[in-house]
Amino acid sequence: MAEIKPTVLRSLLLVSVFLLSFIGLLILTSASFSIAKEKYGDSFYFLKRQIFFGFLPGIFLGTVAFLVDFNLLKKISPLLFFFNIFLLILVFLPFIGVKIGGATRWIKIGNLTFQPSEILKVTFILYLAALLDGKKKEKLNFLDFLKLLTLFFIVGLILLLQPDFSTFLIIALIFAILYFLAGTPFWHTIFLAILFLISALILGIKANYRLQRVLVLLNPTYDPLGAGYHLKQSLISIGSGGLFGVGLDKSQQKFSKLPSAFTDSIFCVLAEETGFFGAILLLLLYLIFFILGITIGIESKSSFLRLVSFGISFWIFIQALINIGAMSGLAPLTGIPLPFLSYGGSALISELIGVGLLLNASKT
Repeated sequence: MAEIKPTVLRSLLLVSVFLLSFIGLLILTSASFSIAKEKYGDSFYFLKRQIFFGFLPGIFLGTVAFLVDFNLLKKISPLLFFFNIFLLILVFLPFIGVKIGGATRWIKIGNLTFQPSEILKVTFILYLAALLDGKKKEKLNFLDFLKLLTLFFIVGLILLLQPDFSTFLIIALIFAILYFLAGTPFWHTIFLAILFLISALILGIKANYRLQRVLVLLNPTYDPLGAGYHLKQSLISIGSGGLFGVGLDKSQQKFSKLPSAFTDSIFCVLAEETGFFGAILLLLLYLIFFILGITIGIESKSSFLRLVSFGISFWIFIQALINIGAMSGLAPLTGIPLPFLSYGGSALISELIGVGLLLNASKT
């Protein structure tokens, strides 16, 4: 396969991210203006917050990630990761951590809230890539594998105590994929897959609400006014869009019927307003982003850069597929945001940092 020029890769990646972000702002405005007007007297309240506390700091930090030397990043990756773990622990402290919707995942500073688990997706990829790259010159044995697994379970335990099962799922998938792509013994990956499957079953059975979500997935008509309400409204919203959609700003489901219309369920609003073709366009943009990110990784001359590029590409793409699958009845409902579209400054900042790292990796 002919090598693609780094400038071309960067340009195409930036175009895909710009289009995803533009679509996100457009649909966010449509999905949130009514509740913003009702609660805050400003139809563009959530749009402004997304721009000022998501896009602008995200672009700044993404630019830093693009400019910083990757050798330095590799050296400080343990510091970044363990500082992130420290922030994850802080959410449990009174007067610092904030509990919303039964979960303690946020740190409050003045009028701003920050979710450390979103940034963890970046720091975890960097640290794991550095650890795996450090083992390239020597064969990774089972003891090394157990050490990495112990590290993962410590992170997983902190996330599950919040509880933040969605981020735990993303971190688990990233861990398994990067471990496999690092050229480690195949039976280690098989062991990981079995372990994760057993863990998922135990966690699903232990938490009743997770079990209910699985039952809804298997039978969409199950408990339509309770556990199945969200999926029912999501499917109505998506189905109402038809081929071409009802038109921008004309969604009816977003008015008090569709839960989390401008956060987790924003895909449903997009599908209702732009139809099947709009949803397909969105999926194509995510696929293009994924292919470009993987291409950057393949053409990287450093195994560390390759693993970081693969980690970021799989993270964004898998997260998009899980969110869209959950809203479409193809996966259990989760609290995973749709990359570049869902409202939330912490998530958007971490995604734009990821883009900066990909662009940086394409320079080598």
